[in-house]
Amino acid sequence: MTLLDRRAFLSMAGAAWAASLSPASATALTRTDAVFASAFRDGDGSYGIATVSEEGEVIDRHVLPDRAHGLAHSPVSGRTVAFARRPGTFAMILDGVARNEPVVITASEGRHFFGHGCFSADGRLLYATENDFAANRGMIGVYDGTDGFRRITEFPTHGIGPHDMTLSPDGRLLVVANGGIETHPDFGRTKLNLDHMEPSLALIETATGRLVERHVMPPHLRQLSTRHVDIDAKGRIWFACQYEGPRNARPPVAGVFAPGEDIRFLDLPEEASAALSNYVGAIAVYREQGLVGLASPKGGAVVTVDARTGAFVRLDRLANAAGIAPAQGPGFAVSSYDGRFAGRSTPIAWDQHIVRTRPT
Repeated sequence: MTLLDRRAFLSMAGAAWAASLSPASATALTRTDAVFASAFRDGDGSYGIATVSEEGEVIDRHVLPDRAHGLAHSPVSGRTVAFARRPGTFAMILDGVARNEPVVITASEGRHFFGHGCFSADGRLLYATENDFAANRGMIGVYDGTDGFRRITEFPTHGIGPHDMTLSPDGRLLVVANGGIETHPDFGRTKLNLDHMEPSLALIETATGRLVERHVMPPHLRQLSTRHVDIDAKGRIWFACQYEGPRNARPPVAGVFAPGEDIRFLDLPEEASAALSNYVGAIAVYREQGLVGLASPKGGAVVTVDARTGAFVRLDRLANAAGIAPAQGPGFAVSSYDGRFAGRSTPIAWDQHIVRTRPT
């Protein structure tokens, strides 16, 4: 970037935030073209959330009370939230513009977070996937960002075991991946219904909680847990799955559909399908470049496909591949459980997801 570009970037990043950084972190910020956020585990066993440059340099970090999982970012408000890993009950919201103190919210009694959520289009509301574990039903908790993220209402996900969730481009719909797996905090992370799972993908009105569409997995793929979702430039919904059936099976683990249409699974080459090892841990759509990235920690692989056609583009090997997000340059930024980010090794272990916060 030119000097003028870098000044503009620092301004966009938030003057209060930039001023609070150490000289080394501030220098890293001016050198990068993009900033990401991810949860991590430190060498001493503690947990946190960090901002990191496209070159893999840690810029800033905050301590978390326990392990987090997914993140959401609002380009309108500049806020980023980290959700506790299931069955955790906290979420921490960071203000990257005004640099206010982080806000920590707690799930309501009888609920826990599923590790994911998203902001409304105007950044005022936060939606979180939650478990009503007594009734074995997925819920969406709604929190008011203009009032300390007070919980104001909830509505059902029309499925069980909701995981990831994203917002439609027009802000009218929430797209929810109901993983179909029953869990209860009394049993930790044990999956209680693998013999009769109910995975589905649901489109739900943000204003009313009304179910607009629901796509269930076909009977022969009932053990294909729908886990993560993203939306491409044409408004089509991409989804990624984790298979809970026999290890020697090779089901499709990703697909796409447009609202009002049937789902279509990706037909990947045998090598790419095998590399994903029946488990996609994260998905990202790079709208500007028309690409979809699938990361598999179990397979140690990243598969890229063409968002326009679904055609296979490339296979990259990366042990412990974790988070994936659009880079500012070509392709994707990818992290790993063993501390690698964009090829740079760090002393912290990145968690499952990353999100690009600057520029958005």
